[in-house]
Amino acid sequence: MTTAPTLAQLTHAVKIAESIAALEAELAAIFGNSPVVKASAPAPVKGKRKISASHRAKLAAAAKARWAKIKGTKAPVKAKVEAPVKKRTMSPAVRKKLALAMKKRWADAKAGKGPLPNARE
Repeated sequence: MTTAPTLAQLTHAVKIAESIAALEAELAAIFGNSPVVKASAPAPVKGKRKISASHRAKLAAAAKARWAKIKGTKAPVKAKVEAPVKKRTMSPAVRKKLALAMKKRWADAKAGKGPLPNARE
């Protein structure tokens, strides 16, 4: 339950408001007519910016060149990227032979003639 302010409280509040207005006028006289900046909430923190891979490579190359200049050596030349070596593949005949061998092993295992092909020893 809130009570209404008394007459003494209201007159005290008016005096405080008048003194604040007088102080603001005094500040305006000191600093000119520029408005008084009130404190506000801090600016939101932004996330980390990302650099593209190409820009990162340019920065790295520039850094290497700077170090080379300081050390008195040439900057390393970027090595040419060679085409990857082509992986070897099985011929269809070999694939068929391996598939038949695996089918035979599974058939023997299911018939009880040996261990399962993927069983660990």
